[in-house]
Amino acid sequence: MLKKLRYILTGLSVAIMGVDAGAQDLHFSQFFASPMTLNPAYTGRFEGDVRVSGNHRNQWPSINNAFVNYSAAVDFAIMQDKMPMNDRWGVGILAFTDKQANGTFKNNFYSISTAYHKGLDNEGYHQLSLGVQATYAQKRLYTSNLKFEDMLRSDGFTGTTNEFFDPNNLHLNYLDMNAGLMFTGVFGTATNYYVGASMYHINKPKETFTGASFYLNPRYTVHGGVYLPLNETMTLHTSALYQQQAGASEFVAGGAVGFNLNNDTEDNPTNLFVGSWLRVGDAAIPYVGLEVNSFRVGMSYDVNVSKLKAVSNSRGGMEISLIYIYKKSTSRSIPCPRF
Repeated sequence: MLKKLRYILTGLSVAIMGVDAGAQDLHFSQFFASPMTLNPAYTGRFEGDVRVSGNHRNQWPSINNAFVNYSAAVDFAIMQDKMPMNDRWGVGILAFTDKQANGTFKNNFYSISTAYHKGLDNEGYHQLSLGVQATYAQKRLYTSNLKFEDMLRSDGFTGTTNEFFDPNNLHLNYLDMNAGLMFTGVFGTATNYYVGASMYHINKPKETFTGASFYLNPRYTVHGGVYLPLNETMTLHTSALYQQQAGASEFVAGGAVGFNLNNDTEDNPTNLFVGSWLRVGDAAIPYVGLEVNSFRVGMSYDVNVSKLKAVSNSRGGMEISLIYIYKKSTSRSIPCPRF
């Protein structure tokens, strides 16, 4: 029991100290299923009229709800009847909640984003997208849930602590700015590809619960992918991500094979996706997804392979994603990245 308590205390310390030392952004292993937390240029970039997406992640569940995340987003195309045939203008809203250390530290983010997608050829096979995003952040620290070493007695954490928290500095609110661009294209007859880059926290907002001057470091991301038909009923989807923030970085790469189960690839597809991604030096991420008509649900699980596996019992985190796309019969069809 004391061993597990020590792990919980360690998680609490990391959560708190991270805020005062340029904490790293939280993110989803299924980055391809959370477009507006990856790159604002994704806003409105899909085949259809309205897209609704949601994500849930529970990281390190063996350490008493160390990190639990939820996100919900909706984006859509506007003024399509006034746009050039191969152009699109998208607008979206995003809500993201992050709870750390069993609810001791809570973050809420509310974003509005917009992106313009410019066709570069007559067929619309190649497009350049530019997006911007404004985020309002709320952060709260609940000190009543904290346990410190000097509180430990023979009957548990029943003592008092000498640690001091100013009640006037237990909450933060600030405005954050993000931007990104993306290029999508087609080569051959049906092979789609894309490459994008984004920058989050452009204005380096101030984050601290101690009154000191600590600023959130920008996060730089480069990502891309390829969609390749293998035969009439199978497709290969690959994607990769590299991002860096302050002294931390990660590289994720992998792919999934899609199996068309009803021999319908256009109007009412039923596709099964099976694959895996690898976060280098950290976790293997097996993935399975099911697409039925306009719905796609995905499930993945991080299998920890780093030195932390002794603490996490090799349990990284369960993650679930859901995407629904509403498409009118008169919607324009444009090649779009899916993974």
